[in-house]
Amino acid sequence: MDFIGAYNPDNLRFLLEGFLLTLQTAFTAIVLSFVLGILLGVLRYARIPVVSWIVGLFVELIRNLPLLLLIVFAKLALPEVGIKLGLFWSTVAALTVFEAAMIAEIVRSGLNSVDKGQIEAARSSGLGYTQTLWHIVLPLGLRRMVPPIVSQFISLLKDTSLAVSISLAELMHNAKIISGQNVNFVFPILIAAAVLYFAVNYTLSLLARRMEARQV
Repeated sequence: MDFIGAYNPDNLRFLLEGFLLTLQTAFTAIVLSFVLGILLGVLRYARIPVVSWIVGLFVELIRNLPLLLLIVFAKLALPEVGIKLGLFWSTVAALTVFEAAMIAEIVRSGLNSVDKGQIEAARSSGLGYTQTLWHIVLPLGLRRMVPPIVSQFISLLKDTSLAVSISLAELMHNAKIISGQNVNFVFPILIAAAVLYFAVNYTLSLLARRMEARQV
């Protein structure tokens, strides 16, 4: 093991560049998957004829596919139908679709957990179905969804490492390149990558626990 050689300025800079791309990929996918996941979850909860069934089928299909398959599909298969995405957007697209399906289930469960009495009270006070959903059910449900959604985002950040399969220059891709320079770099570089992942994920984990504690 050669910690001094592995942690030379060029290697550390290259590793941090990969980590920055990891964070950019994760942040973009988090924003997009959150918006799409909320929409899909609400549509499933609303039980709109045909629409809710189609959304449910889509969610169940995506949830039961490997994320790696979706990443490779976005990069290699979509160009066959005229949709050409770069490495970054191929990864973001796959992560967004996969995580949105997971979040949709969290949203649906959160909305279903809202006390029926509160819904009936809102309807009896003159609010329509959409108004009740928007002003009562969604705000109450979202409070209960925050911890599991944050936990899902932690998984998303870790899942960005799967983009190494299509050579996106994220953290694990760059760590692999540095490790290939010298067999003595493998352990130090993987330790460094682990520390970077841990720092961000543990922070998010603490945030999720704090939010969960507030709701007890």
